Amino acid sequence: MTTIGVLGGSGAVGRVVVDRLAAWEPGGRLRVGGRDPRRAAAACAQVTGAGAEPVRVDLNDDAELRAFCAGCDVVVNCAGPSYQVLDRVARAALAAGAHYVDAAGDVVAADALCDGHVPGLGDRAALFSAGLMPGLSGLLPRLLAVDGPPPSRLDVYVGGAVAIGPVSAVDALLTRGPRFGTALAAWRHGAVVPNALRPLRSVALPGFRGRVHAWPFLSAEASRLAADLGVDELRNYTVYVTDAIPHALAVAWADEDAPPERHVPAVVAAAEADLAATGPYYTMLFQAVHRAPAPGRARRLVLRTPDSYALSGVVAALAARDVLAGRVPPGVHFAADVLDPRRTLTRLTGDPLVTGVELT
Repeated sequence: MTTIGVLGGSGAVGRVVVDRLAAWEPGGRLRVGGRDPRRAAAACAQVTGAGAEPVRVDLNDDAELRAFCAGCDVVVNCAGPSYQVLDRVARAALAAGAHYVDAAGDVVAADALCDGHVPGLGDRAALFSAGLMPGLSGLLPRLLAVDGPPPSRLDVYVGGAVAIGPVSAVDALLTRGPRFGTALAAWRHGAVVPNALRPLRSVALPGFRGRVHAWPFLSAEASRLAADLGVDELRNYTVYVTDAIPHALAVAWADEDAPPERHVPAVVAAAEADLAATGPYYTMLFQAVHRAPAPGRARRLVLRTPDSYALSGVVAALAARDVLAGRVPPGVHFAADVLDPRRTLTRLTGDPLVTGVELT
């Protein structure tokens, strides 16, 4: 019998992971972990299908973390903040003989895991960035590069209006520097070109509500995508419905000596202002310029969801299923690099959290 551990299973992302895996793996067992056993029990009580067991676990307690991972076939981590978790849960899962899937994680976490010998990694997979962004943002654009030569140019727009909690706000404030990406940069002819782009203010974009603001940020994921596909140019934008969040982040980053926690309330309030302006929604827009357009070859993909956190949970659950099915090879990987984009989009299209998909 398959046993899947979901750490942080009572949070916004983890609850969805638990719900989907309970429905998809009715013959399996779910171990739902968190620091608050009452919330973990409530998450278990809401699911049907697989048996779900609440377990109290603090990821900072070595003994509790080892006990939680013991006997699991795969451990899905939905706990944060990512900058504190890093590779801690991954190492515990692998040492227990389990695969590992991280709904967040990033280059820093993956690099930490690769630093030195990791028992269990030779025959187990550790999958990072198995969420919406990073994750789907680097996976789905690959559908525009099939059935012919790579596009000459690929544009990525991801964003909308979504609530940001204190933990996510800290992660957002720390997502800067060369290991995460470069603001205002573009990928051109095999290299990162600094200061190549400017923000797009008050523009209309397919799939987004009204006029929005698109801020160029060439993420590490976008650079890997461009290199893998061999495109001449890639432009990656984060989209906001107002200037509130970019302003809050700019103020925080200018205050270099202050701890990020000082600016968390401003980022949370900025997200609330965006929600008040449009209501909750999130859009992923990918557009390709093909060197030799061919009939039937897609040039645009739009995906919409009302809740980016919840959809990240769906992606993490799909990734866990792929890992269990042997579709992910052993070793450390990012979800966008190894998951199958067509299979993933097909499965997402039938999920109630996806309110629209256009591939044209």
